[in-house]
Amino acid sequence: MKRSEHTIPVASVLTGWRKSSYSGGESGACLEVNDAACPAHLPVRDSKNPHGPAVAFATPAWSAFVTAVRAGALHAG
Repeated sequence: MKRSEHTIPVASVLTGWRKSSYSGGESGACLEVNDAACPAHLPVRDSKNPHGPAVAFATPAWSAFVTAVRAGALHAG
């Protein structure tokens, strides 16, 4: 199986972060994405830890994840 993500140890080295439209409002559970960093990968980080790590997903893997969330295929069990 081909790995579709890698880790960026210090996410703050990248500029262009934005809050994901799928993040929780004022609850503090915010996911930030950086779709300006690299067209082949999408870095994702926890907004509460902007200097911590980010996971960079291959663009097709992230698209498949978002599609599954929108379709309701993923839910806490």
